[in-house]
Amino acid sequence: MTTSPQENTSVIAAQALTKIYQRGREEVRALDAVSFTVARGEFTAITGPSGAGKSTLLNLLGCMDAPTSGTLRLDDREVHGLDERARTELRRSTVGFVFQHFGLLPTLTVEENVVLPALFARRSSARRAEMLLEKVGLLHRRTHRPHELSGGEMQRVAIARALINEPRLLLADEPTGNLDSATGYSIITLFQQLNAEGLTVLVVTHNAVMTAAARRQLALRDGRLADGK
Repeated sequence: MTTSPQENTSVIAAQALTKIYQRGREEVRALDAVSFTVARGEFTAITGPSGAGKSTLLNLLGCMDAPTSGTLRLDDREVHGLDERARTELRRSTVGFVFQHFGLLPTLTVEENVVLPALFARRSSARRAEMLLEKVGLLHRRTHRPHELSGGEMQRVAIARALINEPRLLLADEPTGNLDSATGYSIITLFQQLNAEGLTVLVVTHNAVMTAAARRQLALRDGRLADGK
């Protein structure tokens, strides 16, 4: 089978992605035939009101859930038909995640939190963790625990953790949602730096500054994409 130029250059290729949930007798169409591509090296913001389907879309792109219908390619690999184990492996090798609530384990040090995904993937990580902590300006905090950090520092640790397995795609869900404006701006600057270094970044956000920083904006409303391609 030949590979199209679009597949060669896209980290994400979604076609008619639909997700339907059953709530008793009610059918909820969280996503409705969403189609778009994200090229390698793009910085894309997904916007829209609460309930628009943004988190559902992020879960599908991160292989944490499967669509009811439609197809998805990640890093030129077809996701449809993969079992849970195969989706997990694809997620570990291709995608890094950053969440609004940081998701750090309170009993682990900064460095231990950063290397955790590499341990699950059975990858050597000590030198890369040191490099990443230096990149996010927290090497001097490597032995501290999350409760000793500010919100911005915790988010920087979370970003370093997301990068430990050298993902080709960084997904972020409201990464500035729990931060003040000045601290949020520093996180936006870091995302811009990572993107300038070649990382593909897709962010779900309500932050107007983050949206403006992205090179491309896609708007979701009622499960549909207003600007698909």
